[in-house]
Amino acid sequence: EIHFYRSLTEKDRISINILCNWGSALIYYAQDIASMDTVIRKVMNFAQKLTSADRSSLFLVDHKRKELYARIFNVGIQQDEQIKINEDGNEEIRFSANKGIAGYVAMTGEVLNIENAYQDPRFNKEIDQKTGYKTRNILCMPIFIRDSVIGVIQMINKADGPFTKQDQNSFETFAVYCGLALHHTMLYNQIKRSEEKYRVALEVLAYHSVCNKEEVSKLKSVTIEDNITELDKFEFNGFQLTELEKPLYAVYMFRTLFKGKFNYDEDDLVRFILTVRKNYRQVAYHNWVHGWTVAQAMYCLLRATTIFTLKQSLALYIACLCHDLDHRGKNNAYMKSMCSPLASIYSTSVMEHHHFNQTVIILQQVGHNILKSFSSEEYKDILGIIKHCILSTDLASFANNRAAVEAILSDGTFSWDNEDHRFLMKSILMTGCDLIAASKPWPVHTETVKIIFEEFYEQGDAERRNGQEPIAMMDREKANEMPQMQANFMKFICVPCYELIVTTLPECQQLLDRCLYNMKKWQELADEQKEAELKED
Repeated sequence: EIHFYRSLTEKDRISINILCNWGSALIYYAQDIASMDTVIRKVMNFAQKLTSADRSSLFLVDHKRKELYARIFNVGIQQDEQIKINEDGNEEIRFSANKGIAGYVAMTGEVLNIENAYQDPRFNKEIDQKTGYKTRNILCMPIFIRDSVIGVIQMINKADGPFTKQDQNSFETFAVYCGLALHHTMLYNQIKRSEEKYRVALEVLAYHSVCNKEEVSKLKSVTIEDNITELDKFEFNGFQLTELEKPLYAVYMFRTLFKGKFNYDEDDLVRFILTVRKNYRQVAYHNWVHGWTVAQAMYCLLRATTIFTLKQSLALYIACLCHDLDHRGKNNAYMKSMCSPLASIYSTSVMEHHHFNQTVIILQQVGHNILKSFSSEEYKDILGIIKHCILSTDLASFANNRAAVEAILSDGTFSWDNEDHRFLMKSILMTGCDLIAASKPWPVHTETVKIIFEEFYEQGDAERRNGQEPIAMMDREKANEMPQMQANFMKFICVPCYELIVTTLPECQQLLDRCLYNMKKWQELADEQKEAELKED
């Protein structure tokens, strides 16, 4: 029972009613603490209703990058109380914390109650101009945890005039509860993420191990020529090598590129190569042979140019060799649709992040760190380049990288001395090496394509077993469409990639030439197939 020591005014009653509503809201959205998106949406819906706002946004603060970001924004009041998350739960907007009303509040921790948005110089009119929406007034509030701003909640356009002092006072109280709910949701997600990492680690440990002493001794006992000129050629066929020769040649390529340029332990190098081999799974295509082939393509490129520094060259070669470590023969979309532990840990480039982490794990094993002679800062730099290079092998990133490089080339400002240009081109070169099968001689190329599609079909079969309809590329029932699909893939992905490489590195002209030849052959096969089908009809 609550006792009051003076008579309640109408203002008191309104305040108590609002605070009770805030408390009810807290209980309501705290029930779904497991989902950050759900908590945020509930917070925004309640805040809108209780302030009679037309729209709302809640931005979280990324202190490391000094940015604000949100996956859910500009929510309108909904009649339906059911909370629904956007289909693309990973889509988000990001902007500098030094811009706009929300940025000002995030940086200063001040509350802003703006009656006329267009008269405030901090207001960004561009969004209104793009959307046609008219922002009149704004109530923007920081969300604190332990004296640190973790987010900003913003109400836009109160229905019946400007936001009042009463709105502001009650909103400040609500922001405290909001901060607690967000903080606990973040803690829960961190714990959940740690659990998923633990599950992945157990799975990997159960499957993999480092190389043994016998394997090391066996490889070291084999003598190798001092000058293997065939390895300098992009058309080299790795399929012809034995299981012993592949790691032996990987060691040879490393020695050729880096011996005398920095100190490394020969036994560490042998152990590293053999353990990398061991950590590739026995899948149809994304296996040790593919990793080796991509590394050999980068070896050819590094032998043909002197553009890259020692650290960059090391990172590029190691990244190529390790870029598909522990690949399961399934793509990122499959991992997400099957709710795999890996997909729970990484929101984007699921497998590529895992490949990089596996690379670091191997380097950290006793007797495997071929980079231990570098200083901690240099080691960190090399790992950063390796990460960038491995993540670049996600074809989803190629379109943006391609557009960025094409823009630079079109205005005639490209320079290898520009670090930003070099950064972009490392991504393009990684893609080119990853797709090297497209530029192999036709017999080797077609043999590789068969293996690639077998892995695709195995994924499609798995999707069907799980009640999903595979896309045409993964559907073995549509194998007759393979020539046209392959021709299109080479036309829209491979050829543009090699055109960019040749423009910046003319030494690689043969890659584009063979890719164009192979594309033409696939198109001829596709056309012949269409003609045959028409005759049958």
